[in-house]
Amino acid sequence: MKAIVYDRYGPPDVLHLADVPQPEAGPGEVLVRVRAAAVTTADWRMRAAAYPGILWLPGRMMTGFLRPKHPVLGTDFAGEVVAAGPGASRFRLGDRVFGFSGRGAYAEYLTIAENGAVAATPDALSDAEAVALPFGAVSALVFLRGFAQLEPGQDVLILGASGGVGCYAVQIAKAMGAVVTGVASAANLDLVRDLGADRAIDYRAEDPMAGTDRYDLVFDAVGATDFARARPVLKPRGLFLPLNFGGREIVQVLLGKITGGKRIAIGVSGDSGADLDALKAMISAGTLRPVIDRIYPLDGIVEAHTYVEARHRRGAVVLSPMIVSPTA
Repeated sequence: MKAIVYDRYGPPDVLHLADVPQPEAGPGEVLVRVRAAAVTTADWRMRAAAYPGILWLPGRMMTGFLRPKHPVLGTDFAGEVVAAGPGASRFRLGDRVFGFSGRGAYAEYLTIAENGAVAATPDALSDAEAVALPFGAVSALVFLRGFAQLEPGQDVLILGASGGVGCYAVQIAKAMGAVVTGVASAANLDLVRDLGADRAIDYRAEDPMAGTDRYDLVFDAVGATDFARARPVLKPRGLFLPLNFGGREIVQVLLGKITGGKRIAIGVSGDSGADLDALKAMISAGTLRPVIDRIYPLDGIVEAHTYVEARHRRGAVVLSPMIVSPTA
């Protein structure tokens, strides 16, 4: 089968098309014909071995110290079930599914445990729309529902509100009953409002960390600020929640447990079928929708990675179709 592979860490052009063996579904697994894959922040960080702060060591342990252990990147997929391994009965052949594979989505086929982070694709969504959800929307859900324990009526400031995680954080926070202020560039303010934000701030025209408004939660989805700068706009028991963190934030969390008052929390988003089902329920309720910035063909992978790494996207970046164009 065709796949996008890399055999060394580096810039986007280390990615190239190759023929690799097609996987076979093992016990409890299904084989998925991939119709769309997402290009996420996790993907480019694994490609470049660009892990922030103290996460460098565990990141290299996961992907390989000197060279990649797993040549096919791609964490998010959407497609259809074409085979089932022994004991796998959750899905039928031909079922459309989407989810989080961890790796291997930049290929024509992948295998995944049927009880893993995979779910039936809603009929209302195309494969490209479905694959726009797992990374950004699940991250937003886990951080807001789990780490922040967001409650109805709370005031929330979301930094990077038009990005791959932020665009879903706005929608999910609103669905949870929060009063949402989204921060983005001027060009993206209409999108932030359309996603449900009660207020949208252009960060180039107004510094949200210097204003008079106070928030129960400051969710930094892009690494735009730090706890010291966020403290003045937090309410007395307010929480600063960064998507990315390093050693400084770990120390601040520990100190906060001693001193009390304004808080910082950190965490790493997991992925599960239950989280995907929660997203599907919000889609059915009309409180969540996919946000797609750009769609590239499979052989546009270098351009797609270059664009995502620049960190100015509006929502998800998608690879589809997962075939090579005739002129490639």
